[in-house]
Amino acid sequence: MWHTKPVDSVLKELDVDYAKGLTEADASQRLIKYGVNKIHGKHVKSVFRVFFAHLIDWLIIILIVAAIITLFMGEYIDAAIIIAVIFINATLGTIQEIRATKAIEALQKLTFPLAIVRRDGNIVKVDATQLVIGDIILLEAGSHIPADLRLIETALLQIDESALTGESVPSKKDVKIEISDENIPLGDRSNCAYMSTMVTNGTGVGVVVATAMDAEIGKIAKLINDEKRTLTPLEARLQKLGKTLGLIAIGICLAIFFIGLIQGRNITEMFLTAVSLAVAAIPEGLAAIVAVVLSIGVTGMAKQQAIVKKLSAVETLGSVNIICTDKTGTLTQNKMTVLQYFTWDKQVIIDDENTKQVGEDVTLLSNALLLCSDATMNNDEAIGDPTEIALLVFSDRLGFNRTTIVNEHKRISEFPFDATRKLMSTLHEFNSEFHVYTKGAIVSLLAICKEILINGKVVPISNTHINHIREIAETMSNEALRTLGVAYKKVTGKVEHAEMEKDLVFIGMVGMLDPPRKEVKSVIERAFKAGITTIMITGDHKHTAFAIAKELSIADSMDQVYTGMEIDDQDVDHLLEHAAKYRVFARVSPEHKVNIVKSLKAAGNVVAMTGDGVNDAPSLNAADIGIAMGKGGTDIARGAADMILVDDNYVTIINAVERGRNIYNSIKKSILFLLTCNLGEVIAVFITIVAGCSAPLIATQLLWINLITDSLPALALGLDKGSPDVMERKPRSISESFFSGNAGWRVIVGGIIIGSVTIAAFWFGYFVHGYSVFNTDVPDVVLSYARSLAFMVLVIAQLFYALTLRSSTQSVFNKQFFKNKLLIISLAVGILLQILIFNIAFLRDAFHLQMPDVNGWIAISILGIFPLAVSEVLKVFLRFSISGKPKQ
Repeated sequence: MWHTKPVDSVLKELDVDYAKGLTEADASQRLIKYGVNKIHGKHVKSVFRVFFAHLIDWLIIILIVAAIITLFMGEYIDAAIIIAVIFINATLGTIQEIRATKAIEALQKLTFPLAIVRRDGNIVKVDATQLVIGDIILLEAGSHIPADLRLIETALLQIDESALTGESVPSKKDVKIEISDENIPLGDRSNCAYMSTMVTNGTGVGVVVATAMDAEIGKIAKLINDEKRTLTPLEARLQKLGKTLGLIAIGICLAIFFIGLIQGRNITEMFLTAVSLAVAAIPEGLAAIVAVVLSIGVTGMAKQQAIVKKLSAVETLGSVNIICTDKTGTLTQNKMTVLQYFTWDKQVIIDDENTKQVGEDVTLLSNALLLCSDATMNNDEAIGDPTEIALLVFSDRLGFNRTTIVNEHKRISEFPFDATRKLMSTLHEFNSEFHVYTKGAIVSLLAICKEILINGKVVPISNTHINHIREIAETMSNEALRTLGVAYKKVTGKVEHAEMEKDLVFIGMVGMLDPPRKEVKSVIERAFKAGITTIMITGDHKHTAFAIAKELSIADSMDQVYTGMEIDDQDVDHLLEHAAKYRVFARVSPEHKVNIVKSLKAAGNVVAMTGDGVNDAPSLNAADIGIAMGKGGTDIARGAADMILVDDNYVTIINAVERGRNIYNSIKKSILFLLTCNLGEVIAVFITIVAGCSAPLIATQLLWINLITDSLPALALGLDKGSPDVMERKPRSISESFFSGNAGWRVIVGGIIIGSVTIAAFWFGYFVHGYSVFNTDVPDVVLSYARSLAFMVLVIAQLFYALTLRSSTQSVFNKQFFKNKLLIISLAVGILLQILIFNIAFLRDAFHLQMPDVNGWIAISILGIFPLAVSEVLKVFLRFSISGKPKQ
């Protein structure tokens, strides 16, 4: 491990002269050996292959076969409709997949065009893709790190590694610090720099130790490459349903055909009937309806600031029972903020009230911190170290005019911060007086203070003072606040650096933190009520992470916190067995995050992972639902995610979960409706044929019925308004089928009733003409009339039955009846089309129909409404069983 080796050993092992760098010849040979410094991704499928993959599905294959058979039957319109459904579904899926995960492509864009390199003793700019192991790289503020480096020289060097480690504060780099632990987290490797991070302050020199896929960012790319895509719960259920329906359809087709042959019926007629019934048994509109419902759901979510890249992810959101969230920028504001300040007479937690009036000591505290800073901020545009930016905001909150203060206190000289002293000092001239201001770590600062400021008076500092100050600092630290002390003294003029930091007057200190987002706590509580557990996964230190988690009610004890080093110390099985009991995972690497997510999934959880950095991409990809931040997130995180939060608001996640639950419930209504209707058709035809009767419906009539019921009514149910109490229920199990609860019985009972009224209408058509339904030797006009009644009753029964499926317990006659206007319209359109078929002569002849008489219309009305009436009566009993009394 490069971070544990001395600089001399590293240079010797890499065979490079630090003063001259590599020769061009060496660089060329190494480029051939190691390859270009570029992130490589998976082989990208062509659009054709993606499109074709969406056709390799049981349900789709069966529909294709049905379309071919329908073509041979001469039903060109029906065949065209089926084919259109297939291609619409495949096209939607292709568009979503092409727009989907772009993680590796985003990683590839992180290679930077030029790097400052020492070669052949000269300083040159080189294309970053041409860097090789052993190259000497020069760094300065604003530089992007083009490869993984072992640092050789550092001067006040600070690097923003938040995208890689999750820490909001830039990492201070110092090659003098010796590291012996090979497994120390990336964020603590102060003698290394990593590809894709950026220098925020100071200068440095480093030697390239890893490029391309061997760099830490490359390892993340490998994790994304190696991640196998798994079916979402909805995709798995639809695939299973497709296979089941396919086998049922084949079985029905063969059974009807051979029964007809045994009974001596016409082979051609039985073939057409059997195939038509098989097509009827498959809800060919299901795939398109699901795609349309999901697409409309995605559009609605986009209006609520959540962009969903994969249609099926909308439904999966409804099953989520664990949300693993990154801390920085997701739960927190991703900006350091002064939360407390201390002067000898008081310790203050900052709010709007106690910033209005401040005393002399606090004024000096704020001014000293402001002047001993290199950060700038104009119109909310801040440049500099986040800690120093927080000090500027602190001054603003106290009501001071920063510009005036800085202009009145001219800076004469500066003693820059370094990691050894842990101090920074500046010298200023003000009204012909000279003041030194020094800020830094409390321990370092107290060691050079001789006096203390108390209520505007300077008094000698005592052990009592020092001990109390240390207690306050420890209290702040226990609350995960980063402490920063400040002192001052008056001098007669310009002094040397060493003299600046002697015999100072201690003023006070501030405690700062990257604070939680204000709205997050209530949302986490709302999620908990909905059966969703929030788990924090962060690169921050254990105590910092726990403090935030405790404040947000994620964790209430340190026993619920687990670190990356503890994960490494335990075997893999420990994480698999105990992952769900922890609420905070701190100081973790990208590999740890992936393992945590996989362990939670292995325990049967449906896991959503939020994040915004490069380090989050693999775990976003591994989760059931990856959620990236739209504002603060990196391209890599957005590319790896299934959903992007435009507003970076945690509230949006829970709103998306609520919509996901409602969308699944609506899709389930559509599926139950289609299956109930199709089962009714199958029962009507199968029973009559087995009983030796003529088929109650012919092929064209069956296909027309499917066209009427498998389109608008099913779609309208899929777009039904969600239940207002959906977030008061526990998440749906990932193994739950479409027929869980009493749904399967509703399909069976509904199918039997619809099939029965169809058979009854068919019988009535015979009866009014004085014939028995078992008599196959009847005039064509009688058979046509009976089929006309069965045809009309079946359509009316299915259309009205859609109303009762809006709720499994609530009556259709409540105040929500007209909420789904599309469903009401679809029923009206369906009935109107039926009336047109009967009243337009050429359509009536094409479908072999007879106009019903008065008795026929009465029978149609009674039998058509009967399934709805029975369902409503059953709901009354169900409401009694649930509550003991009827509810409307």
